[in-house]
Parts: sequence; structure tokens; C-alpha cells
Amino acid sequence: MQEDLKSNGARMLRLREVLRLFPVSRSSWFAGIQRGDYPAGHKLSTRCVAWLESDILALIASKAGA
Repeated sequence: MQEDLKSNGARMLRLREVLRLFPVSRSSWFAGIQRGDYPAGHKLSTRCVAWLESDILALIASKAGA
């Protein structure tokens, strides 16, 4: 899966980068995922989760338009 993402030019963001772009607390972020308001991450390994940059940018655009 990671190879497919690299070949498509998709950039993966770790939580720290996500929260820099969409400034909410960690607990608010994970609560938003549980509610379905925010996109779920992709598990890259046992302790590594990342989000597609395009998903985060779409989230920001949708909240800016609301």
C-alpha cells in the first residue's frame, strides 16, 4: 500500500503535521475521528499512523466553506 501511495505522489502526514495544519488538541482530533467528523488515519506499522495530505486539505476546505 505504501508503494502505491508513493507512486501516486500522495504525501502522508503524521499526527504532529496534521495538527499543525488543523489546529485542534489531540483528544479533540481523536474524538472527531470517532464521531466521523475527521478522516481516520492509515496504519503504516504497529505504532505508526499517518493521514493522506489530500484528506486533510479537503477537511480544511470543507470547514472553511461551512
